[in-house]
Amino acid sequence: MNYLAKYEQFKSSLSCLDGLPALLLRLYLAPIFIMAGYSKMGFVDPSITGFSVIFANENIVNWFGNEEWGLGLPLPTLMANLAAWTEFFGGFLLLFGAFTRLISIPLMFTMIVAATSVHAENGWFAITPTNADISPANVPAWVGFDSAEASLENSMEASKRLSRMRDIIEDNANTDWIYETGNIVVLNNGIEFAATYFIMLLALFFIGAGRFTSVDHYALNYARRRFADTSA
Repeated sequence: MNYLAKYEQFKSSLSCLDGLPALLLRLYLAPIFIMAGYSKMGFVDPSITGFSVIFANENIVNWFGNEEWGLGLPLPTLMANLAAWTEFFGGFLLLFGAFTRLISIPLMFTMIVAATSVHAENGWFAITPTNADISPANVPAWVGFDSAEASLENSMEASKRLSRMRDIIEDNANTDWIYETGNIVVLNNGIEFAATYFIMLLALFFIGAGRFTSVDHYALNYARRRFADTSA
């Protein structure tokens, strides 16, 4: 019984830090969404000037609407601008922890659209594991998922190709310079990142922006005090 009391005391001592996980989630997600939205706007195209810079640029609109090499979405101009502004301003709201639960909803929707329309056909992994022995796909493969077995086979094939690419580079290039800023990988472009961001946003939707670490916390406390004063 003494151990249970100590455990409860330990949990209580952590309450002053219970806003930290939400803060870390927000700080992780905020720059991702800010830059995702920013990259869709006219800011990144020097040929676009004036009022048009705050709208999704033409290339992004075309990509949203084209059925052959793009997403093939209806109302591409509207959809592109909604995505750009939701990500850009939503990222800043996450950064400061303002309207966190509300902004998590459209951001989760953008992740669903991204996962289903852009990445789903490529499977789970964003970057292909090239060592099948330690690939996370082994776990679902152990319980009989055929798609996991296919992923492991793909990893083995990707490993062969990656090894060949390295051989070509070593024979024809300055490897010290090539690998100076990082190693080469095989891009799979699966749903991994979109799904991960969705899960993180879903967590924020339920736990909120975090106590003591967000605008939401202080705004809600202020609103409660004002309501208490007016109802007294």
